[in-house]
Amino acid sequence: MSALPTNPDSFDDKPPPALGNIAALAAKIGVEAAGPAAADVDRNARFPVEAIDALRRERMLSVLVPQSLGGAGASIVEVAAAVEALGQHCASTAMVYAMHQIQVHCAVRHGDSAALQSYLRELTAGELLLASATTEIGIGGDVRSSGCALEVSGDRFHLEKQAPVISYGAYSDGILATARANAASPANDQVLALCRRGNTTLAEISGWDTLGFRGTCSLGYALAADGPADEVLTDPFADIAARTMLPTSHIVWSSVWLGIATAAVGSARQYIRATARKTPGSPPPGAVRLAELVTTLHEFRALVHGAARRYEERADDAAELNGMGFAIAMNSLKLSSSAFVIDIVTRAMSVIGISAYREDSPYSMSRLLRDAHGAPLMINNDRIAGHNAQMLLVHKGE
Repeated sequence: MSALPTNPDSFDDKPPPALGNIAALAAKIGVEAAGPAAADVDRNARFPVEAIDALRRERMLSVLVPQSLGGAGASIVEVAAAVEALGQHCASTAMVYAMHQIQVHCAVRHGDSAALQSYLRELTAGELLLASATTEIGIGGDVRSSGCALEVSGDRFHLEKQAPVISYGAYSDGILATARANAASPANDQVLALCRRGNTTLAEISGWDTLGFRGTCSLGYALAADGPADEVLTDPFADIAARTMLPTSHIVWSSVWLGIATAAVGSARQYIRATARKTPGSPPPGAVRLAELVTTLHEFRALVHGAARRYEERADDAAELNGMGFAIAMNSLKLSSSAFVIDIVTRAMSVIGISAYREDSPYSMSRLLRDAHGAPLMINNDRIAGHNAQMLLVHKGE
């Protein structure tokens, strides 16, 4: 499995980012590294190496790891704010960072074994990049079902999986993969296994030539991995999904989309200001639309920030996180956010007009619009709405 070069010793002397400074540091990386490369990343569907290298140099990949293991001990609220900041400059970079942090959060909250605690120390020392293999050919986007099964012999496991998508898999230092607990397990009796780069092979089975999020390099692979049995996360995947993966995913994904929407409104504001300078004393035709658009952006921001705070406040309440009400709320966050981003980017285009439609304009919305339309498809909104519909048949709360 190919990967970005990493040196586990090269970050030992650099302290982790200070709490409270993480979003500002992400914004700086967005301006200096992610933004300047964003058009080329999109055009060539290439990995945003400049931005990921910058995040690695600043020890931003390990911010969720507790301080006792060498990380910054950041909250999910801070990480979501960092994702949002990156999303204003390059959505592919923000999405890679978001997906990595989902995996780190799962490992931090559910990797209780000595081996996994040791791995987290390695991750912080080398600023390792984690990917995910939760979907499977024949299963589709239902992450709560697996066809493949973990084979355990003695103190080792073996796993083979046909994954239609492993985002930035070829550039990762490790992959957390779902599988049935054993060959006799039903599809929903799953575990989450750490597949280290040195013990994993990836054979490409599909490419990644898409409208948007082109820099995530989300190819399909046949994955084969071996590893120590104690590097399988100790909690059942059902608990990992409910308590960590589902809420973290929807919060950080929504933060990516909020970043996109913020960038679109920012372009619209710049356009209206530039137009107003040409006609002093006469508000441009799109000024009222812009005011309405800013109101919608504020609603979107309040939704995402509120969800992140709610999760942070309840992160240790297993009963709350396993409840239907919380799952419905997190699913609803994803449904609403993916609608907000398309609406806001489309309306920003209307404010700007033909300049937003042109590829050769500084106000072009092409990349933002294409990235925005990926939101309802990750995971497909129809699937999520269907899950909510089933839960609402029996859930007695709001």
